[in-house]
Amino acid sequence: MDLEVVLPSEEPDLDPARPAELARLAEDLGYHAAWLPDHLIPPGAYGEVFGGVYEPLVTLAHIAALTTRIRLGTSVLIVPLREPYALAKQVATLDRLSGHRFTLGIGSGWNAPEFAEVGADFGGRGKRTDATLDLLAELFRTGRGPGGGYFEPRPAGPVPITVGGNSAVALRRAARIGAGWTSAGLSPAAFGERARELKTLRSGSEPRLTSGADDVNGG
Repeated sequence: MDLEVVLPSEEPDLDPARPAELARLAEDLGYHAAWLPDHLIPPGAYGEVFGGVYEPLVTLAHIAALTTRIRLGTSVLIVPLREPYALAKQVATLDRLSGHRFTLGIGSGWNAPEFAEVGADFGGRGKRTDATLDLLAELFRTGRGPGGGYFEPRPAGPVPITVGGNSAVALRRAARIGAGWTSAGLSPAAFGERARELKTLRSGSEPRLTSGADDVNGG
């Protein structure tokens, strides 16, 4: 069993040095990975159960410069709230800067008011998530956009993707493209049941399974 930690991002007055300090401590203690949550406009007051103070990709780039071994990831990034090409550039850059230690944890989101506040369509979030992930895969594989534009930096290999969420859609997405799956708020029995479903969907192969916090933005 690998130990992993979700870094704090719930307090506006959090010392900016603290996430990196905790990541370095986790690395020294032999932790496998450190994760940051994502919300552009969190659904609850800061300091409750939702992260969203520090933007995770920017913060993880900072942490990557101050660590050497621990994996770094998002748990999870709300993909349909992000512009696809900018996200591809951010992910590829963070993969390169971190020495290929970055795991892209993704979800399609669950909080309709957050989508409304940023002018994003909530009903079509699943399709936009899949379209964005397909675009990232194509850019990373070919180095060319649909219109022929050049894309760099290209990752040396696949950037691992962890899919968050408890729904049937999330499980199917994890089976299709996920190196891992992250749940939230499930009992041990329910977690085991979902894990068995995922294994069946993947024809018996074993994804990396993580039981996460209450909010993984799945859908």
